[in-house]
Amino acid sequence: MASAAGFRGWYQVHKWSSLVCTLFLLLLCVTGLPLVFRDEIETWQAEAVAPSAAGADARHADLDMLVAAARGPNGLFPSETVRWISLEDDRSEIWIALAPTYDADRKLNHVVRFDARTGRVLEQRRSAAEARPDFIAVMFWLHKGLLAGEVGELFLGAMGILFLVATVSGVVLYAPFMRKLDFGTVRQHKGRRVRWLDLHNLLGISTVAWVLVVGVTGVLNEVSEPLYGRWRETAIRDLLKPYAGKPMPTELASVQGAADAVARALPGMKIRSVRYPDGELGSPHHYLVWAIGDSPLRSRLFQPALVDAATGELSSIGHVPWYLSAVQLARPLHFGDYGAMPMKVLWATLDLITIAVLGSGVYLWVGRHWRRRPRT
Repeated sequence: MASAAGFRGWYQVHKWSSLVCTLFLLLLCVTGLPLVFRDEIETWQAEAVAPSAAGADARHADLDMLVAAARGPNGLFPSETVRWISLEDDRSEIWIALAPTYDADRKLNHVVRFDARTGRVLEQRRSAAEARPDFIAVMFWLHKGLLAGEVGELFLGAMGILFLVATVSGVVLYAPFMRKLDFGTVRQHKGRRVRWLDLHNLLGISTVAWVLVVGVTGVLNEVSEPLYGRWRETAIRDLLKPYAGKPMPTELASVQGAADAVARALPGMKIRSVRYPDGELGSPHHYLVWAIGDSPLRSRLFQPALVDAATGELSSIGHVPWYLSAVQLARPLHFGDYGAMPMKVLWATLDLITIAVLGSGVYLWVGRHWRRRPRT
């Protein structure tokens, strides 16, 4: 009796945790499918003008020259404010974002895309409003937070936890349910509902390892923004205490010199981005330089450094806590980014199977309750 009672308890846990999260998990699976191939889709959507054929690791053009081309007297946007520079790690491109003034709304940012080797302008957008609707961006923000910001991210994180509960409870139920059947059995002679139940169980148990990996990494991704925000508020604030009360520099040191200083201090790493002095997301007195490792695994780990924007001298190197390192490693694993195209195809296939598991679960529940309805 105790065993039967335990089985019923696990069944209730599995049923209700699945029902509560299924709709949102279907949305995540559908939006996650194009995100697995987002690099290929973005390349296909890119402008006809492409960067040079050299890889992303090729020596890049001088950053000061690119900034002058973007905002110098004879540049595309004279005298505007540079907000950040991004050295794309998967293509031979450098992006520079500018705005009319330092305190302008972020929606007024516009971007110049350069060939990283030659410095040739590949694309420019006068403002964010002129950008074409970005399918991948919409899919990403739906997948990450239902277009509802941090509230949506935390909500989807809770749904991810429920999904993990549903998966674990499904595994617990599978063993006694299949005790008298061979693995993979689909009872064709038992009727449609039994066939669907057997397929639901087979597909679910076959993908359980992948589901657990994607579920755990998905939850980590959903809580990444609050974790990063908390770390930024504490760690960066402590580093900036010696600069309290000092005005933001009006004359900036060489941004290429700042990048070189960080590269010398962090051998085995390469510069990924530079944020100009900014009191909101960085430091009002420094270039905030982010570096990444130069190996496939370490390229997922970020290291921040502060360079005095007035003198160009390296001020400090930040240390990322273990929990943020875990998030950084989880994000590419969640989307199958570690194994190139074969892993992406595998991830997409397992994603489609998971959609089938979720859909068959809804079908089984609806069918069971429909049969119980009183006939008139």
